[in-house]
Amino acid sequence: MGTLEFYRTILFPALNQGLRVSVAIIIPSAILGLALGVLVGAGRTLGKPWLTRLLDAYVAVFRGTPLLVQLMMWFYGLPTISVFLEARFGPGVRPFSDAFRLSPYAASVTAFALCSGAYQSEYIRGAILSIKRGQFLAAQALGFTRGQTFWRITAPAAARRALPGCGNEIIYLIKYSSLAMIVTMSELTGKAKEIASLYFRHLECYLATACYYLALVTLATWLLSYAEKRLSIPGDPSLS
Repeated sequence: MGTLEFYRTILFPALNQGLRVSVAIIIPSAILGLALGVLVGAGRTLGKPWLTRLLDAYVAVFRGTPLLVQLMMWFYGLPTISVFLEARFGPGVRPFSDAFRLSPYAASVTAFALCSGAYQSEYIRGAILSIKRGQFLAAQALGFTRGQTFWRITAPAAARRALPGCGNEIIYLIKYSSLAMIVTMSELTGKAKEIASLYFRHLECYLATACYYLALVTLATWLLSYAEKRLSIPGDPSLS
């Protein structure tokens, strides 16, 4: 089979299928990770001491362990709890114990979202801490409550400062999504591996896969740059 025929009839259709799965993993993981990062970052900065310590522990765990290990724990390790519960209490607890058996897709999104949220929280926390205290004092002088000050003044300014870092984490997530192959997901890299193993054309398969990821990252970079421009405030470099 010629190279062009191989690309047209076998490789590209398979990679397109894998691309759809990758996008289905990346989008919810990015949204959940960003939402979690905002909540954790705000909680670590403005929360009570006990909440701050709890969230710091979450960040330490998920930033301090490899994402691959986390992914394997969610998919391969978590079902051990189901086995223990059923062995201890009998099959009657199966409706409850089944909650610990995650599908490959659920395990992938859970692992990526939790790990991304830990990193996103650092960008959010740093952005909140970078807001000058004079803005808080001015808001208090105008009669704003603590919550109103955060959502109306601190959060918009912090969002502009955190966007480059948060966007960078989303780009990392696009590439990290290839790890879902480890838990049997037939995403982009998984499809490339299947075709490469079947036809022994590893160079063509992985070179084309790299181009797919490059296209995804390029698109994400363009969208993030557009968002930065839309959120910037002309004439105020401190908040742009």
